[in-house]
Amino acid sequence: MLQRIVQVVVVLIALLTAGIFPALSQTSSDLQHYLNQTLNLSQDQISAIRNGQPYATNLTSRTPAEIFVFGAIYINAYPESYVKFASDFNRLRQVPGYLAINSISNPPQLSEFQGFGFDSDDVQALQKCKPGNCAVQLPGSTIEQLRQSINWSASNVSDQVNQFVQKLAVSRLELYQKQGSGAMGAVYNDKKQQVNVADQFQYILSSAYTLPKYLPDFYNYLVNYPNAKPANVETSFYWDKVKFGLKPTLRIVQVFTMKGKSPKEAAFAIAEKQLYSSHYFETALDLTFCISGTDNPSQKGFYLVQVMGSEQAGLTGFEGSMIRRVAVSHSVSDLQKSLASIKSALEQQQ
Repeated sequence: MLQRIVQVVVVLIALLTAGIFPALSQTSSDLQHYLNQTLNLSQDQISAIRNGQPYATNLTSRTPAEIFVFGAIYINAYPESYVKFASDFNRLRQVPGYLAINSISNPPQLSEFQGFGFDSDDVQALQKCKPGNCAVQLPGSTIEQLRQSINWSASNVSDQVNQFVQKLAVSRLELYQKQGSGAMGAVYNDKKQQVNVADQFQYILSSAYTLPKYLPDFYNYLVNYPNAKPANVETSFYWDKVKFGLKPTLRIVQVFTMKGKSPKEAAFAIAEKQLYSSHYFETALDLTFCISGTDNPSQKGFYLVQVMGSEQAGLTGFEGSMIRRVAVSHSVSDLQKSLASIKSALEQQQ
């Protein structure tokens, strides 16, 4: 089953991004044949996608800690409209679950991290933190620095902690922007099992999502940033505070946006690489492809294809398996709702 799913995703992304799948730029009958023969979708499902209905499903992963979700929809709009839509932070601030979000410069500025901080529950938990036993995902060195730098009996302990965290985020991100993943020092020591974030990211990127073979320059830049930057790829950064679980989660994310060089390529390929998460996600990578639906890229209509992968803590064992089942179900339903919402918003703008 895993081999079949891997082959499906490999072939799909390869054909989409390499521009050799005529259905996406020529006839709907070619697309129908592909979806039927490769994805084994029913005729009703294929017709629904072409007619603008969202489709989402989970993909078999290699370990219980991994979750992969795939989705697609046809949108009667220009691909550029999605790029603008996805980067509209004013819109995202209105989305339930987004508690805060802000862009980050290169180099980062401390003022940009105003609001980047833990709530009172996490601050209290941090006081008890020690390597191997902490309620917040942190490197062991940071845990020790916090214990020694903060006056935990002071009335402004939350301010102290969050000022420390903001300054740390700026310094680590500045090093990352200059030197790459190794400079972030991102090794989570909050659990008994140590997690190297850079290694986890490369592992999730190796799950046959075709980047090494079909988008070699894009892949190399993702792995080797800031080196080997392709001319048609731009990067940006943001932080957010979101609540999609029991606890508000702080994240720092890097966005890679590749613009296709010709009509035969994807109009846009976007990768969102998680650099830090305070809870739940040890690493995460969201891939988005905007594929023109016609031979003429100046005409409206494109396929929005999304593949989302993550490595999450607490999904093993009996209890973890139940949590995983719920997480997968929610991920699929949320993606399907998201695709429908994006389609509605973009088509209303036309």
